[in-house]
Amino acid sequence: MPISVKKLSTCLWFDTQAEEAANFYVSVFKNSKVGHVSRYAQDVQGKKAGSVMVAQFEINGRAFTALNGGPQYKFTEAVSFQVACDSQEEIDYFWGKLTDGGQEGPCGWLKDKFGLSWQVFPAALPKMLMGSDKAASARVMGAFMKMKKFDLAQLTRAYEGENA
Repeated sequence: MPISVKKLSTCLWFDTQAEEAANFYVSVFKNSKVGHVSRYAQDVQGKKAGSVMVAQFEINGRAFTALNGGPQYKFTEAVSFQVACDSQEEIDYFWGKLTDGGQEGPCGWLKDKFGLSWQVFPAALPKMLMGSDKAASARVMGAFMKMKKFDLAQLTRAYEGENA
């Protein structure tokens, strides 16, 4: 018998940047807001009384918790957030915002200034890669393997068999 889960949320572990990160992510994504911010009531494991313990925030109705837990855990590429974009304008916007102070990676991957990994890609990409036309999929794969930030026009040309 399956167990019912009313709400699934994500907790992001930071050393001291939880509130800064929550404010940053809310500034990048529309329909987002910072919720409750709680503070340490007393000095605990290197955290000063009054410093932020947890900052809750929401992006498009999805709940997140940013926790100032300490320096022992870091983000890795093993977990990333995906942003499917409908246009080159959206790709450029999210790529620019999320790489500001961060680091570009290959094939639409990046790390933001907090070290969190993101994939910013065209929403049409899965269709291009998983369609029945294997040659088109191979051309798209060949094109995007050379990219950092995705170029939707170039991927579309590759998919359609035009010179990319």
